[in-house]
Amino acid sequence: MSQQSPQNPLSKGEVFEVLRNQRRRYVLQYLKQDSRPVELGDLAQQVAAWEYETVPEKVTPEQRKRVYTTLQQTHLPKMDAAGILQFDSDAGVIEPTDRTSDLNIYLEIVPGSEFAWRELYLSLGAIGCALVAALWLDIYPLTLLSELTWAGLISVTITGTAIAHIYYERNMRLGHGEQPPELRYGRSD
Repeated sequence: MSQQSPQNPLSKGEVFEVLRNQRRRYVLQYLKQDSRPVELGDLAQQVAAWEYETVPEKVTPEQRKRVYTTLQQTHLPKMDAAGILQFDSDAGVIEPTDRTSDLNIYLEIVPGSEFAWRELYLSLGAIGCALVAALWLDIYPLTLLSELTWAGLISVTITGTAIAHIYYERNMRLGHGEQPPELRYGRSD
């Protein structure tokens, strides 16, 4: 088992390498829920349940074995080598490290249920079309404001939404606000 010191934070490359694989994200999610040492079999059962969108009790032995094998042979050793967790392959036990909690922030910043911007834009477009149709048909009380006023309101609403979207996206990027390594460690190489 290897554990690197907390003075050496993970590079962006290491973070992306870990997070690019869904199964490794599931491992981190499981360790986040229960920060105690876990048995490989229990971890494999839960990860398989998430992957196959079922409850752990309904995971088939083949599904569990497939997940168990790749966790044991590939994912857990890679995460252990990076110090993200401690994996005792002989005992089949996984323990979180300080780096495990460091990666939890990335799981929170890149949520699975991100705000649905396309649905918002689709709704704004539909409302805009409905307003144009209602104005064309001279439907009261919409006629109380001029067509130019309505066009201005629609434009301001769409522009304001786009600005909010840009601001939101910039703040949700991995590494946002992070100093480059050469500044963080005082190096210039």
